[in-house]
Amino acid sequence: MADAQSVLHVRPEVIYQVSTAGIGVVQRPLSLGQRLANQGALRKALVLTVLALLWEGYARWLGNELLFPTFSATVLAFWRSIVTGELPAATWFSMTILFQGYAAGLLLAGLLTAFASATRIGADLLEVLTAMFNPLPSIALLPLAMIWFGLGTGGIVFVLIHAVLWSVALNTHSGFRGVSPTWRMVGQNYGLSNIGYVIRILIPGAFPSILTGLKIGWAFAWRTLIAAELVFGANSGGGGLGWFIFQSKNSLEIPSVFAGLLTVILLGLFVENVIFLTAEKMTIRRWGMQH
Repeated sequence: MADAQSVLHVRPEVIYQVSTAGIGVVQRPLSLGQRLANQGALRKALVLTVLALLWEGYARWLGNELLFPTFSATVLAFWRSIVTGELPAATWFSMTILFQGYAAGLLLAGLLTAFASATRIGADLLEVLTAMFNPLPSIALLPLAMIWFGLGTGGIVFVLIHAVLWSVALNTHSGFRGVSPTWRMVGQNYGLSNIGYVIRILIPGAFPSILTGLKIGWAFAWRTLIAAELVFGANSGGGGLGWFIFQSKNSLEIPSVFAGLLTVILLGLFVENVIFLTAEKMTIRRWGMQH
């Protein structure tokens, strides 16, 4: 028996030598072309450049400035409108109204979502209201807005609230409901208060859906604003970018019409690629919820 134990304890040590022969460099430095290709801003700038060249080429081939002006003529009209101060004033007017409607829509969406998350009747109310009003285009409410609020900015803010409210509330509520049960149990085990539970668990867990709702609400608000200004601005004798486009069309200044549309596009690109992208990097990408 003793001999058997000594045999078991005396185990020969086996040491394998790992050969590094034939193994190359695992990580190689990227070439200049690969580093440039990894820059998202550069790729998007290249896409915009190609689109501008296609625009210029098609307009020159068409040869009718009243139907489709060239990109260079649009840029020239854009610059002239900036120098005269007409386009900055119209942009400021539109942005002021847009922020009013967007902020009011977000506030109402937050209240409605909080009520829906706290009570069952609130959840039922949100589901019914979103099913009723979310498919309803904001433009369809313009006649009622003109009757209820007149031809001023109140009517535009009303339709902007309608454009923002339902998409943001629906996405936020869906995000709250999709928070992982593990996260919920962690919050409950830590004994968080109701406010702390919402701020530290629900909002971070639902933030991808909340951010998607903010983007959708912003896009809907832009579309609604330009369409509303085409109507309200024409009746009240002044307005923002929609009114600028409308007036330019009446004067047959088609490059200025495209300059107004270009301004809307540039503002949309700025908000999407600077504000929302920065928010993504500082939140959901930093938290590892998106790559």
